Amino acid sequence: DMAPMAYMPMGWPGELGLGLEAEATWTPETGPNWPNGTHFSEVEIDPDTGFVELVRHVAVNDSGEVINPLLLGGQVHGGVAQGIGQALMEDVTYDADGQILAGSFLDYCMPRADDLPMIETSDFVEACQTNPLGVKGGGESGTVGSIAAAINAIVDALSEYGVKDIDMPATPLRVWQAIQQGKAA
Repeated sequence: DMAPMAYMPMGWPGELGLGLEAEATWTPETGPNWPNGTHFSEVEIDPDTGFVELVRHVAVNDSGEVINPLLLGGQVHGGVAQGIGQALMEDVTYDADGQILAGSFLDYCMPRADDLPMIETSDFVEACQTNPLGVKGGGESGTVGSIAAAINAIVDALSEYGVKDIDMPATPLRVWQAIQQGKAA
């Protein structure tokens, strides 16, 4: 009853005022914590087609004390797959009228198991000092690191063509075009 009245305040009791307001401040006793890590991707590129094959991906993560290694491993592997998809194939495009062109999984390209190498992971445990469990975040590290590692591996592989940057997703067409532009320069 209250939500529609707040949206259209006709008949709203004047003593309640309009809108919502809140203010809060939180000052932790200790500093923040976050995970650390590094990712490495190795790619092979077919210069005739622009096809990028991810040959190897290694992720080393410091998520603090690991409570459930199997769950963390699954989160990192899933995050790496998601990041590789964003780097190499996932794209949301719209037509001139704003209609999404990839409206189903038939049109929206996501990585499948055969698109990925065996993902190598390792945990480097440095217990967090700002909480009693010594834990840090772990789920986001797979995605964040894999995107940068894959794109930088592609740019490094294309450096002989003078490529210094490539837009995501690094589809075969975009990679091929970057190679052609490099050859023409």
